[in-house]
Amino acid sequence: MKQRPIAGLACAIGLIASGAVAQDCKQSKWGAADQIGSANLVTPENTLAAAELIKQGKSMPLGIVIDSNTPAFAPRSLNLQVVQPNQQGGQKLTQFGYPGNYNDDILQTWVGIGSQIDGLGHLGENGYYYNCSDEKEISAITGLTKLGVHDIPPLVGRGVILDMAAQGGKEFLAAGDHFGEAEIKAAAEAQGVELRKGDIVLFHTGWTENMLDSDPTAWVSGEPGINVEGARYLASLDVMAVGADTWGIEPIPPAPGDGAFYGHVVLLKENGIYILETMNTGPVLRDGVNEFMFVLGQARIRGTVQMIINPVALY
Repeated sequence: MKQRPIAGLACAIGLIASGAVAQDCKQSKWGAADQIGSANLVTPENTLAAAELIKQGKSMPLGIVIDSNTPAFAPRSLNLQVVQPNQQGGQKLTQFGYPGNYNDDILQTWVGIGSQIDGLGHLGENGYYYNCSDEKEISAITGLTKLGVHDIPPLVGRGVILDMAAQGGKEFLAAGDHFGEAEIKAAAEAQGVELRKGDIVLFHTGWTENMLDSDPTAWVSGEPGINVEGARYLASLDVMAVGADTWGIEPIPPAPGDGAFYGHVVLLKENGIYILETMNTGPVLRDGVNEFMFVLGQARIRGTVQMIINPVALY
């Protein structure tokens, strides 16, 4: 006789739990099966429009050079070994038909180090990632079963660099300095650029150019960046990617009221917008360029969460 109320209570609890999960999970505007998010904005029309920004025929790497000394978000690291297989003691490889010799390399590394792209399976909330992807279903130790970086098509579009250091009246912003919608709009107006749907928006804070070599410990211990309000503003514009010349794009320590790296959740989980970290923005700005054609084709290792990258600015 007492089992029915208990069963009814259990059912009610289950329904409440389902409602909570539903609130944590919002289906993508590109459909329940979508796994590439804002990469859907890569279209022939947008690519051709971006190509029109090439005026000087110049190209500039947006990635930085990294090595085993490059600081990274703990416990990430990199180790490179150059080897000469079967050539000990100066042996030559006569099977080549000549006295050949060659170098190979072995890389042991976290792929979220240096200049990198964060895929849509990187940061979530309450056990969910982009488009209701459940961590229990996608987070295999051998690689993501959904949302892997290998599935991202080449990201090609209009790139824009906003000089937030200049907007703040500084050579470079300090750790914890943050900016939101008003500051982003002011920087864009000062530079005479308009942010558009499908843009790759990069922020120049001066942090990496001024701190990485001079004080690498301080560089990786804090940073300036975009606050949650700013992330939501860019998401409302339907941009393709958001990046910065910092290792995490958001301010550390966080802006008052913001969770640490919660902008990642807003961009990646809630909106399917990619994040580009430690971008080499200074040289492009010093060339007098605010907008350019952005091209990225990342390494396609199945199931990866992030990837070391070197996008190219063409202008």
